[in-house]
Amino acid sequence: MKKSTPTPTFSFSKIYCSLFGHDYVLSKNVTHHIKEYTCSHCNEQATTNSRGRLEVMTPKLKEINNALASVHAKKLARTNTTDTSFQAAS
Repeated sequence: MKKSTPTPTFSFSKIYCSLFGHDYVLSKNVTHHIKEYTCSHCNEQATTNSRGRLEVMTPKLKEINNALASVHAKKLARTNTTDTSFQAAS
């Protein structure tokens, strides 16, 4: 049998955010252009979409951001290890 965890239905932080809006704080840099944010009051997560606007974090977006972060880290590691200095022909 599956146990259900009770979810709090009343929260002052959720009321605050519904009245005054979320106070998003940067929580993770995925790439240079894509970032993840977390509300400092209610801990709601958001990310930037392809147009640069904030979008509520879904499991699908979290999976996409994790894949992008790993690809971006591999790219940075590859560019940092290769020598980019060129020698003049003699």
